[in-house]
Amino acid sequence: MNPIAAARAYQAIQGAGSAGAVSPTDAPGFSELVQNVLASATTQTRAAEAQMTQVVQGQGSLIDVVTAISSAEASLETALAVRDQMIQAYQEIMRMPI
Repeated sequence: MNPIAAARAYQAIQGAGSAGAVSPTDAPGFSELVQNVLASATTQTRAAEAQMTQVVQGQGSLIDVVTAISSAEASLETALAVRDQMIQAYQEIMRMPI
């Protein structure tokens, strides 16, 4: 997830909280948020690949490629961090006594 999307999501959550109670149907679900993070990572990776292709063809700038790769890397790291936290939470729940 890029920083702009994260800021917008935070702003939407803050705005919804100040407007009153949010019903579960109004708020995006956890699976939807995870899907958005994964879609963002995929989109940014494809954009980086397109930039690399343009440079190989002699049409792009190396600076644009580096920027696109850095953005894709940040999105992938965010997705991996979310995955790791989900696995850790699942394992913690499984350790809880009934």
